[in-house]
Amino acid sequence: MALNKDCVGKIYPATTLKVTAAAIRGYALAYNEDNPAFLEGTWTGGIVAPPLFGAVAAHPAVLQVAGDPELGVDLVRLLHSEQDMEYLAPIRPADMITTVAKILRIQAMVHGETLAVELRAFNQDRVEVQRIIFTAFIRARNKTQTRDPLSREQRDARKAVAAEPSPKGEPVATVTQRLDLDQTVRYAKASGDNNPIHLNEDFAKAAGLPGVIVHGLCTMAFASKAVINAVSGRDPLRLKRLYARFARPVFPGQTLTTTLWSGAPGRSRRTYLYETCNPQGQAVIRQGIAEVQAA
Repeated sequence: MALNKDCVGKIYPATTLKVTAAAIRGYALAYNEDNPAFLEGTWTGGIVAPPLFGAVAAHPAVLQVAGDPELGVDLVRLLHSEQDMEYLAPIRPADMITTVAKILRIQAMVHGETLAVELRAFNQDRVEVQRIIFTAFIRARNKTQTRDPLSREQRDARKAVAAEPSPKGEPVATVTQRLDLDQTVRYAKASGDNNPIHLNEDFAKAAGLPGVIVHGLCTMAFASKAVINAVSGRDPLRLKRLYARFARPVFPGQTLTTTLWSGAPGRSRRTYLYETCNPQGQAVIRQGIAEVQAA
C-alpha cells in the first residue's frame, strides 16, 4: 500500500516538551560531549541545548506522523534518510518547546517512496527556535518482503548516496572521534528512541545486520560536535544550520572521521561542506552542510 498523497499539507496537533537542565546534560553526555555550553551553568548566557536536542523535542511529533493511519506508514519499511536542521534561537532549561508537524511532500521512487515532514518548534514565548525537515525512505512492498528494516531496496538507496562524489579541494579541518561500545544504550535513554535495532543484538541480527547499529541522529550529533569544535570556536550558538544524508550504518566502537571543506562565504554566514566516514574510509554521512555565523 502506497502512502496517501492526500495527506500532503496535513498539519498535526502540537506536541509539547518541558526542557530540563538534566535532560540537556544527559543528551550531551550521550554522545560524549564535553562543551561547557551544554554542561555548565557558568557558560556565558547559561546552559543551552546541543544542536541535535531539537530532534528529541520533535520526536513525539514525528511519532504522531508515523503512526497516522490515514497516511499509512509501515514502520518496518521506513529508513531515516535525511535530516535538515535550522537553528533560529537557543533552547534552554525550563523552556516549553511546542512542535508542529506538517507533511511537505510524498514522492515516488524506483523502489519505494520518500516522505518529507516539516517540524517547526517554538518556545513558551512563541519564538521559533528550530525548523527541521525529517526525510524518510519507505520501501515498496513485494512478495518476498521480510521484516528487515535494511532490506535490499533500502541498501540500494544508501549505496546510491554513498557513491556520490566527495567535495574536492583542501579540507579546512579533519576531526576523529571514537564511539563507545555502550553508545547506543546511552543515546536511546537520552533521546527516547528505543528501536531494538539499536539495542538488541539478536533482533539486529535477525534483521540482517551484523549487530546493533548506532542511531543516525547520534552519528549526526557527533558530526555537530566536530563542526562546532573545528570551525565555530566551540560556540554552539554560531551554528545556524546542519544537514546530513545518511549513507551507511554505524556500529558501536567504531572510529569516525569528519572532514570539512570551506564552501561559499555569505554576508553573515560561512557554509562548510562535510563528510563523516567509518574506519574503512566509507562515508556514513554524505553531502553534509553546516552554516556557521561569522565571528
